[in-house]
Amino acid sequence: MKGEVVYLYAFDVANGIIIGKVGEVLASKPVPLEINIDHTIPKDTPLYKPLSIELAPLNTLITGHLIRPMIHVYEIGAISIAMRVSVEIENLNELMPFHMPTLENGKSLSEAAKEICIDACKSLKDVMVQPSDFSEPEAYTVFCLTDIGNQPDLDEWLVNNRTAIAELLTESKPGLLDEMQVDEVMRIQYAYAKGDLTIIDWDAAFVVDLTGYVDDVLYVLELANLQLEEYLAMDKKLDGYLNKAYEDVKSHNLRLFRSYPKILKTLRVLSVDVIKLNDEVTNITKFFGDWYLARVYLGAHERFHLEQWRNSVGARLKQLDSIYTVVHSEITNFRMLSMEALIVIFFAIDLLMLFFLRH
Repeated sequence: MKGEVVYLYAFDVANGIIIGKVGEVLASKPVPLEINIDHTIPKDTPLYKPLSIELAPLNTLITGHLIRPMIHVYEIGAISIAMRVSVEIENLNELMPFHMPTLENGKSLSEAAKEICIDACKSLKDVMVQPSDFSEPEAYTVFCLTDIGNQPDLDEWLVNNRTAIAELLTESKPGLLDEMQVDEVMRIQYAYAKGDLTIIDWDAAFVVDLTGYVDDVLYVLELANLQLEEYLAMDKKLDGYLNKAYEDVKSHNLRLFRSYPKILKTLRVLSVDVIKLNDEVTNITKFFGDWYLARVYLGAHERFHLEQWRNSVGARLKQLDSIYTVVHSEITNFRMLSMEALIVIFFAIDLLMLFFLRH
């Protein structure tokens, strides 16, 4: 059996990247990613194309296997790095060590991806809008086979190897999984032709395409993984604002002339960011049409709980906005009451002055 293991790392690096102004990334000229769509799609429907840069192989190996990195730059302020490793195996158990590999130089593959992303961000610093604090990436592993040996029938091969696939995707020891768990792992699977198959689990996916082309499915899984990273980053940012709101209220740090409208303005900007995220992140996946790639994406959408993350972000934003709106309302009422008190005081002073002047 032949194929490759593809490691996807999604990084949230900014609120946006001005794609049209990107010159070079790591001394290479990026080009729009080209994906061959062999399945039926609506006519004149565009496919979102991030900028793509293919780098030279890393100067270190995974157990003797060459690593080919590729960078995808998205205008929503994210970078996805794919690390591709070609493999040739006798059985699926041989893929188990590739789940969390260590490079021959002692570093993890995640660290290597992070270093590449940091270097790429240095090249993109002039076109990045509001760069984000660098954090750990959202990682996803895809096991791809383009040759299953002498087995001509993929359906029959799947029946014979379904338990081994489930064990591979869940990193379980042989014979450990119950049949119910095997069924759950295999639950989200799709096939378009007789020679292809996609099985999606939470931490990894298994893709077979006997034509040798898996980049279209890889791209869909990359987009879903990227969406998850973006929602996680936004949720973390909202956590920070929410904690600050609680501290402000808890410490009674309310002042008559404190600039709460400025804080509310910041929240409005953040609200726009969330709307922009929901819109743009959704837009990059809505152009698959209603056929095979759309179904693969919906499967990943379910596995990654993207709708729940989206709802969580929206709920936190509403909660935060509500807190500061209430506080701002109280401050405004206090200011109005203070102004009325001052008017009464000045009026009383005026009456007293008139009284003393007459006498």
